[in-house]
Amino acid sequence: MPRIKMRRPRTYWLGQKVMNFPDFAHQSQRGRALRITEVGELVLHERAADVTEFGTPELLTLVDDMFASMDVAEGVGLAAVQVGVPLQVFVYDLVDDDDDRHVGAVINPVLTIDDAAKPEVTGEGCLSVPGAHMELARPGGATICGFDVFGKPIELTATGYLARCFIHETQHLLGMLYLDHLTPEQQAEALAQRDERRPDVLIRRAEAAIEQGKEPIAYPETPAGGR
Repeated sequence: MPRIKMRRPRTYWLGQKVMNFPDFAHQSQRGRALRITEVGELVLHERAADVTEFGTPELLTLVDDMFASMDVAEGVGLAAVQVGVPLQVFVYDLVDDDDDRHVGAVINPVLTIDDAAKPEVTGEGCLSVPGAHMELARPGGATICGFDVFGKPIELTATGYLARCFIHETQHLLGMLYLDHLTPEQQAEALAQRDERRPDVLIRRAEAAIEQGKEPIAYPETPAGGR
C-alpha cells in the first residue's frame, strides 16, 4: 500500500513562510487591547492619513496594540481607524481555505482588484458592527502594495478569503465600511442584528481579554457612533 503524504499547513508573515509561529503573534502578546470604534464614529468615515515615518516607537506600539485588539475582539483583520487612529495601517491574522495561516501588518496599502477573478458571495462581518453578518459579493482576487513597519516595500497577491480581508481592511482606511456596499434595507437588517447581538459580543470580548492576559475594555452601553 503506498504511503500517502499529507500536506502540512503553512504560516506566512507578509507572504514569507515562517516556522514555529505562536498562536498569538508576538506583537499581540506585547500589545494592549484598545476599544474598537463603532459605525457612526467619524474616524471610520474619513480617509486615514499616510504614514510618513517608519520604524518609530509610536508606529511599532500601534501595531502591537492593533494585534492585541484584533485578537481580543476575535477578528481576522483590523484597520488603525478601528482603534481610533487615522493612519494608513492594517493588520491581519487568518487561516485561508487551504488551512494556511497568513499574518502581517501593512502600511500605506494600495489595493488593486483582479478583475479576472470570479466574484465570491459569502457572509461578512466587521468588528465595528459587532454581531452583524450579511451576505456580500467581493472580488475573488486582489493585490496589495505597501510597506512593512520599517518602510520595506511589500507586494501581496491574494485570492478568496485573504483577498476579501485585504479589500475590507483597505476600504476601512478609505473611510468605507462593508455596510456601504449594502442596500438601505440590508443596512437596516445589519444594524438590527448589531443591536440584538452586541451585548453578547462585548461580554465575549471581555472574557477573551482576560484569557489573553489583557485588561478588559469598557464599552458604552449604546454604540458610541450612535447608529
